Amino acid sequence: MNKRSGIETKKRILEASMDVFSRKGYAAANIREIAKTAQISIGTIYIYFKNKEELYQNLIENKKKELTDRIVAMSPGKKSASEALKEFIRVHLEYAVRHREFILLHIREHGFSFGIEKKRAFFNQQIEIIERIIKNGIKSGEFRKSNSVDVARIIMATLRGIILTIALDNVNIKPEALSDFILCALLKKEYGKK
Repeated sequence: MNKRSGIETKKRILEASMDVFSRKGYAAANIREIAKTAQISIGTIYIYFKNKEELYQNLIENKKKELTDRIVAMSPGKKSASEALKEFIRVHLEYAVRHREFILLHIREHGFSFGIEKKRAFFNQQIEIIERIIKNGIKSGEFRKSNSVDVARIIMATLRGIILTIALDNVNIKPEALSDFILCALLKKEYGKK
């Protein structure tokens, strides 16, 4: 098996596992159904993952990396801090809506403490991205002076709460509404006025 075909097979397994875990839940999902959904043999899954738990962990890491890659791909040098923050919020909320069932499964079956150290590292990484956006906005004169670390933590905590609301209550919060709310506190009143 060549490297490219191995990458594609692993991707198919992860996509199939996302589907099966989201529909059935972790406990009821099994490798046989994941293999059937991916249209591969059960043995092929075991080439990449030693068991269902490892597959699930890999899926979670893959989804976090996917989100982080989308955030990092935003080129902050080419847009204002407001635009960068709006895009950050939009990407997070759209991701939550798209993967609502998986987020709900994770909360329902594993609770909030499952993989806490990895979650903490992920959220700290996201906070650092927000902090850079805030600092750029302060430096450019677009945002009022503030403690960028505290503001970044507040924004991330707000996003986490809204993502939980999306998952648990199936409520869709528009990214523009959240962005406008947050930017009301950050923008200098005179910024952009002639």
